[in-house]
Amino acid sequence: MNKGTFVVLASGRGSNFQAIIDRVSDGYINAVCTSLITDNPDAYAILRAKDAGIPAEVVSYRTFPDKNMYENALLATLARYNPDLVVLAGYMRLLGERIVDLYKGKMMNIHPSLLPAFQGLHAQRQALMYGTKVAGCTVHFVTHDMDAGPVIMQRTVQVLDDDDEESLSERILIEEHQVFPEAIKLFFEKKLLIKGRRVFLLPRT
Repeated sequence: MNKGTFVVLASGRGSNFQAIIDRVSDGYINAVCTSLITDNPDAYAILRAKDAGIPAEVVSYRTFPDKNMYENALLATLARYNPDLVVLAGYMRLLGERIVDLYKGKMMNIHPSLLPAFQGLHAQRQALMYGTKVAGCTVHFVTHDMDAGPVIMQRTVQVLDDDDEESLSERILIEEHQVFPEAIKLFFEKKLLIKGRRVFLLPRT
């Protein structure tokens, strides 16, 4: 039986990308990562991909005159790989409707808050400023609205009295590295069922 395939979009250091491909390597995720695609030619994730023998594609936003032309190039790159799943792992751009619609139910993202709380940038800082006692991360399917798609899985961490943005972010990231591979694993096992805003985890047979 042919394994499913996925590509990862990342913009920066790629720690979630590394966590995901490590779980592919050890057999936890029964799928193949066929490419890393980045909008940042200086992303450290590119080195991670090369170390793992995964093709790295740079579609640099700043080389295009507008977002539409950038997304045309991104769509063409995605089409060459024809992935079953697109994984956004620290990809720092909002995708346009054409891409989101094309991969509806087949594109997931991770966000460092318990959505729908603290959408957008600096979610950990937002949690600290608000004074929450619990924070965490959310894996969700991507929709037109930012950080608003159906929730697949969430993990929580306690907010400590002496936390700052860095310490809270580090503890949340530990949970991200666990839950993101798990969500991808379930996708390829066909254990995720989307019904409206809800994602049901089907029982293992």
